Amino acid sequence: MKYFIGIDIGTTGAKALLMNVNGVVITTSTNEYPMHNPHPLWSEQNPEDWWNATCKSIREVLLNGKVSPVDVNGIGLTGQMHGLVTLDAGGNIVYPCIMWNDQRTAAECEEITSIVGHKKLLAVTGNLVLPGFTAPKIIWLRKNKPDVYEKIKKIILPKDYIRYKLTNEFFSDVSDASGTSLLNIRERKWSHEILNKLQIPFEWLPEVVESVSQTGSITQQAETLTGLIEGTSVFAGGGDQAAGAVGSGAVKEGIVSIVLGTSGVVFTHSDNFRIEPEGKLHAFCHSVTGKWHLMGVTLSAAGSLRWYRDTFCYEEKFEAEKLNKDVYEILTNKAASVPAGSEGLFFLPYLTGERTPHPDPNARGAFIGLNIRHTKAHLTRSVLEGVAYSLRDCYELISNLGIKADNIVISGGGAKSQLWRSIISDLFNAEISTLTCTEGASYGAAILAAVGSGNFKDVIEACDKILKKESSIQPNVQRIKIYEDYYLIYKELYPQLKNSFKEISFRIDE
Repeated sequence: MKYFIGIDIGTTGAKALLMNVNGVVITTSTNEYPMHNPHPLWSEQNPEDWWNATCKSIREVLLNGKVSPVDVNGIGLTGQMHGLVTLDAGGNIVYPCIMWNDQRTAAECEEITSIVGHKKLLAVTGNLVLPGFTAPKIIWLRKNKPDVYEKIKKIILPKDYIRYKLTNEFFSDVSDASGTSLLNIRERKWSHEILNKLQIPFEWLPEVVESVSQTGSITQQAETLTGLIEGTSVFAGGGDQAAGAVGSGAVKEGIVSIVLGTSGVVFTHSDNFRIEPEGKLHAFCHSVTGKWHLMGVTLSAAGSLRWYRDTFCYEEKFEAEKLNKDVYEILTNKAASVPAGSEGLFFLPYLTGERTPHPDPNARGAFIGLNIRHTKAHLTRSVLEGVAYSLRDCYELISNLGIKADNIVISGGGAKSQLWRSIISDLFNAEISTLTCTEGASYGAAILAAVGSGNFKDVIEACDKILKKESSIQPNVQRIKIYEDYYLIYKELYPQLKNSFKEISFRIDE
């Protein structure tokens, strides 16, 4: 039997997934690492933490899966997008990775937009340049850490640092590279025009290829550390959202994927290169060769619920430990007793700024509409609903470009909640399906490796043969109307608070 490993360099941990050639997941392993926030709105990680966690996760899936490494036919890579990893001439890290959710580079985004031009950025990169993206982080280092900048000889993305450690090769794939603001999305190659205007050396960048391309093989040193066999093929893989879309079957037009992870993503395949006229949606290359995708992102989705749990729910944590239950199960069971709309309580999930449809690093989270009737259960439900409203914002933009959902597939940690799935179904007025395998990006990375190694004709054939529906939820007619009315109110809240958010941010920064 042939086996494949998908590796996901996530925000909180490195996950390895072992899959056989039929798409059956044998086992998974995740090892966590810390996030560092040295200043407000800053988010950093040490790439060596990723590597140590990755080695451990690989060893564990081989051991727990009782699979000989000789039978592993390929490795696929995926991970958090946009992070800036900087290396010197010896391949050593010169500065901590500036993460996807880091918001320090608002001024650099304005500078890049002024240099390149708003229309040119949209036409070439398919996107506005945002604080989470890679290019403004490079400019920030040049301006604020010139001693670090002078040492840089290579710039790579998080998953591609793991590729380097596994293979000693520098590659990226078109989907992940799309989030740098340096790729020509239509032509699927680095933009010399933008690199020249920003004075970023072309030779700093890795070679960019399609997601099913082979990008090297396991080195002898990596064999020692991971337990894999020297010479095992490593494939390009994709950014976490593109790889996750492969794992959920969003590889044809009409299939929409919602991912309820730390961030929330509404993702759809596009056969053609499309851009949202104002750049409110991300237009990236897909992991499907020669295709693209559109994506809206809520920066704090399940991350909002995790923050809420950690900040307010000590009693529920104690109850969960006592009953040997998941604390989220206890929270959502109580929230299910609250009527749709949380009796007029709203939550804005802008805990780390926002991206879609409000690209605003100054946006802040808020509970709005509190009254004396509201309980903790109302607060919990309003967090679930606030994230769902934000995802609906993303979906509205996709619909406006003429892509309608024939099928919505949901995945990610938050998708385990039946209540949350039901809220989204009602708010979207659509059937929401789950798949038998909900492993997301790591599963997609393994599928891409299986395709790259020649076991399937292409990604579409692999998904058609491998993926299977598990369950579905139909919208409730009465709640559809309730949520439609509340959504109209929700849409008015950010515009009314935008200036206040900016003032708050200004005061904090002082």
